[in-house]
Amino acid sequence: MPNVITGSSEKAPADSRFAIVVSRYNESITGKLLDGAVATLTAAGVADQDIDVAWVPGAWEIPFIAERLADSGKFRAVLCLGAVIRGETTHDQYINHQVSHSLGQIALEHGLPVLFGVLTCNSLEQAIHRSGGRVGNKGVECAQAALEMVGLLEQLP
Repeated sequence: MPNVITGSSEKAPADSRFAIVVSRYNESITGKLLDGAVATLTAAGVADQDIDVAWVPGAWEIPFIAERLADSGKFRAVLCLGAVIRGETTHDQYINHQVSHSLGQIALEHGLPVLFGVLTCNSLEQAIHRSGGRVGNKGVECAQAALEMVGLLEQLP
């Protein structure tokens, strides 16, 4: 039988501090993502004072602040929340690609979970459904993934 190593999304390891970077653009959506993420972290035992929230103007600015937070060494994970909704041009594609690529690089460079909770939707309706509507809340899922990754990292040799 192989040795299976997992983390838990239900209980935060002791002394866990989390950072959340959230985009103010599309705040009617991102505010709900943030509420879901914070509720999930606190339900897992993370105290309010151990959750730092940094608001940025838009999704483009998320990686810059995520990198600063990762570099600080104060956090066990950085959650990144935003909502990019397709418009009449291809602008959304450039934003989505660069933000996702940058967050992956930050995670690898710092050896720290940097969670991608940026919605990349074709319509406002899709974003509403993914921020507490019929498809769930991706902020909740992002926080669950953060908790699981932090727990998993504690188990690794």
